Amino acid sequence: MQDPLDQIAEKLYGGQADAVAALVQQALDGGLTAAEILNDGLIVGMDRVGKDFRNGELFVPEVLIAARAMHAGMAVLRPLLAESNVESAGKIVVGTVAGDLHDIGKNLVVMMLEGGGFEVIDAGTDVAPARFVEAVRAEQADLVGLSALLTTTMPSMEKTIAALAEAGLRDSVKVMVGGAPLTQSYADEIGADGYAPDAASAVDLARALMG
Repeated sequence: MQDPLDQIAEKLYGGQADAVAALVQQALDGGLTAAEILNDGLIVGMDRVGKDFRNGELFVPEVLIAARAMHAGMAVLRPLLAESNVESAGKIVVGTVAGDLHDIGKNLVVMMLEGGGFEVIDAGTDVAPARFVEAVRAEQADLVGLSALLTTTMPSMEKTIAALAEAGLRDSVKVMVGGAPLTQSYADEIGADGYAPDAASAVDLARALMG
């Protein structure tokens, strides 16, 4: 008899949303806690998706289908997680910077972070520095993730970091950046705390920044 948590991870990896939701409910009925199902079932499955995505064994469509299955499982768990005060891995505000309307990369990062147990506030696209500041303050976020796909919008990242500093928030929040034109050296140059080359790495980076 296969362990129910292994089954959840496996069906999530295979993108079987209905099966994941049903298995999560069965696991709850069988006496497992919401935290156990989240950490040892859903997150394990999404971590495997992230690893294989990073290694080029899975592609964006498969990641999106797996993420949909994860959301189906989370829909069953969310009310219980709220009741039992399960600690999230951290709270992160994510958005594509001012002047940039690209959201596929950002959406992937959001899904991977949620799959990694983070509480994600998606600020959307074309987010002005002031809006990032507002969201970080309102949500008391631990992290902020800035995305850019155009070289012309990369300076918005530096402006956002400056705005956080001006608002007195820079010391209380870690800034991570990513997007096709970015490099580690650019991240260092603008004073970001970390750079992630892809969505799966973003989860590893966020965990590392949370210490």
